[in-house]
Amino acid sequence: MIVLMPAGIWMYREFLNEECKKKEQEFQKQFREMIQTVSSALATGYSVENAFYETQKELQVMYPPQVRVSKELLIIARKLRMNIPVEQVLEEFACHVPSEDVRSFVTVFVTAKKSGGDMIGIIRNTTNQIGDKIEVKREIDTLLSAKKYEFQIMSAVPYGIIGYMSLSFPEFMGQLYGNVLGIGVMTVCLLVYGSAYYLGVRILRIDV
Repeated sequence: MIVLMPAGIWMYREFLNEECKKKEQEFQKQFREMIQTVSSALATGYSVENAFYETQKELQVMYPPQVRVSKELLIIARKLRMNIPVEQVLEEFACHVPSEDVRSFVTVFVTAKKSGGDMIGIIRNTTNQIGDKIEVKREIDTLLSAKKYEFQIMSAVPYGIIGYMSLSFPEFMGQLYGNVLGIGVMTVCLLVYGSAYYLGVRILRIDV
């Protein structure tokens, strides 16, 4: 059991990392919806502050209050109502959101607002870039989905073999785990399996 603890901890950490990535990808889609709505509001003549107010109202209909983008927009709207400059509000938003897309957008958007640049064009370009990333990620996931399924099956096969051997040939398994040589062999097998699993996860993990 002690030998298996590091592998268990590593697999748990990998699971948490995958969950974090899923949440980041979901927020990426929500952020794209958010800036598209801001762009539409600006195009119809709203000021930047009022565009965010309008976006917060519209996305309330699309997303429930517990969704991340709803929470972030609520915070942005509250700060703007406190007469905090929109540049400061967006910079604070970028600081606590771990997203490269958000940070890049806010940096360019704030610079454009200060210098009088084309904010609608900036938002449109950012939206297109995020859309391209989402599409590339979807295509990669489609290509790798079959390989990931095969990898999961192959990863489970050793456990199935050991379980079958333990039930069908308990004397053999008892001898294998009942002496130093057998324990050494199984430990080496476990290390090889762990290394192969780690390598497989790394090969199938492609970040966009």
